[in-house]
Amino acid sequence: MTTTNEIADKLAADHGLTKAQGKAIVEAVIASITEAAVAGNETSLPGFGKFKVKHTPEREARNPGTGATIKVPAAKKLAFTPAKALKDALNK
Repeated sequence: MTTTNEIADKLAADHGLTKAQGKAIVEAVIASITEAAVAGNETSLPGFGKFKVKHTPEREARNPGTGATIKVPAAKKLAFTPAKALKDALNK
């Protein structure tokens, strides 16, 4: 698993920045993606993929313990679709 701190450390080492500057950049990118998602916009990172907000409708489900039917409210979720370049890199 790679963490935010590890990404920030690599960014700092590769570009001659401090760890704090690297972490600030990573956090700014994540904040930008979050802001776009909250606004309902898609974020596209060429060569990596797209983050898109998808709406799930209200539905009925069953509680496996009691068998009771419950309503699951409508919700939004953030979906990631990898770019062709990323898919190709994964499947080498």
